[in-house]
Amino acid sequence: MAMTFSCFSRFSLAVALSALFTSAHADSAGRYCPDFLAVKGAPEPKHRGEFTFSPYTHHWSQSSEHKQVVLVAIDEQLPGDRLCGVSFFSNSFGQPSAYIYAGLQYNNLLGMPELFAKVTGGLMYGYVAPYEGKVPLNYKGFNPAIIPSLGYKLTPHDSVQVKFLGSAGLMFSYGRQF
Repeated sequence: MAMTFSCFSRFSLAVALSALFTSAHADSAGRYCPDFLAVKGAPEPKHRGEFTFSPYTHHWSQSSEHKQVVLVAIDEQLPGDRLCGVSFFSNSFGQPSAYIYAGLQYNNLLGMPELFAKVTGGLMYGYVAPYEGKVPLNYKGFNPAIIPSLGYKLTPHDSVQVKFLGSAGLMFSYGRQF
């Protein structure tokens, strides 16, 4: 029964995310993100979006229960240095997980055009029994999340990023803007 509920939950999450992005796209000018996230009158971003891949996460404390974390994400860049997106990953305990988010990007940090920071906030799903207590405010696998990151642009399209995962660790990723 637990396996059936888990599969049903993942299917429901996929359907809900698809519906959200489809309905948001239908009402906006060629965008997938909801219009209210974009800053009205701000210039259009130079890139449409970003694909992110993370092959490695460093945990602050080691555990024999920890598994390799792998993440893929796609986000859409919006006017006013805003963004929204979705990521799919295997969590620290090998469970399939997802994070739907909106956020801000701060460019030209410390006067360096290559240095940037991002902060995203949204809803994460995936920490289910027996690991539901590993993330705060978890209810049946769903919990709010805020993820700050620091990045460095290697080229106008490519970057490396470090995501700060609170008391859990650091995630290292590569981003490709398109």
